[in-house]
Amino acid sequence: MFLYGSAYPIGKIGTDQIPPLFMGSLRVFFVFLFIFPFFKFSIPKKQFFNLFVFSFVMGFLTYACLYLALDFSSLISPIIIGAQLSVPFGLLLSKFMLGEEISKKKWFFIFTAFVGIFIVAYDPRFVEEIYGIIAIIMMSFFYGLANNLSRHLKEVDTVTQLGWHSIIGFIFLMFFSFVVEGNPIHNLYQLNFLSFLAALHAGLFVSLIGHGGLFYLYKFYPVATVLPYYSLFPLFGIVLTFIIFFEIPGIYEIIGGIIVISSVYLIHLGNKKDN
Repeated sequence: MFLYGSAYPIGKIGTDQIPPLFMGSLRVFFVFLFIFPFFKFSIPKKQFFNLFVFSFVMGFLTYACLYLALDFSSLISPIIIGAQLSVPFGLLLSKFMLGEEISKKKWFFIFTAFVGIFIVAYDPRFVEEIYGIIAIIMMSFFYGLANNLSRHLKEVDTVTQLGWHSIIGFIFLMFFSFVVEGNPIHNLYQLNFLSFLAALHAGLFVSLIGHGGLFYLYKFYPVATVLPYYSLFPLFGIVLTFIIFFEIPGIYEIIGGIIVISSVYLIHLGNKKDN
């Protein structure tokens, strides 16, 4: 969870140095670079449409919104808290996409999670940076959607899924980076040691080790046992944000953050009891 939490303050270091979409393209490039020796470029014909949609949503839309949110905002803690909405979004989408039932308690906690994020958005310090909170809410929606789409890819091995997710994500991120942010060659010249480390950290430690570690735990523990700990990543992220940027959360962030994180944790706890 520390690696998940570190993605935001260290990602902010990257977007302070290079354009956000270009930062996202470097992240998926490093993911592909590390799995390249194991990637066979095989196309799962029966699952390729689902794999393409998943890769577009996760590799392009999710990362684009994440780094745009960090770029729009000078405050990082509200972005970290807003990312927790991926859980209630994922739960809502699972009802409409997979027909899963949602108990009355979960509906209540979904509602309180959104109330919490509205409280965070009312922070006077965040008024002029509202695009940041909008972008992270969009990121949370796409991440929740990607998690539901990935459930249709059980027959696709992890390396193949990561490989195509990286390739497709890189193509779209680089294309829109070229359209919006200018010549990527010029952006590459802007790459310095800090931005390089930020992109490397996102690709290697967050995507490969972070997600990989989560998938490893799934081999030994039920999903409902592991996922409640996902609620801990904002705590690590906010502490690391204070260490790096000396950013102290305001009263709106503290109250809204407690509501959001508690709601998400209780949703996970309900999933654990259901299983």
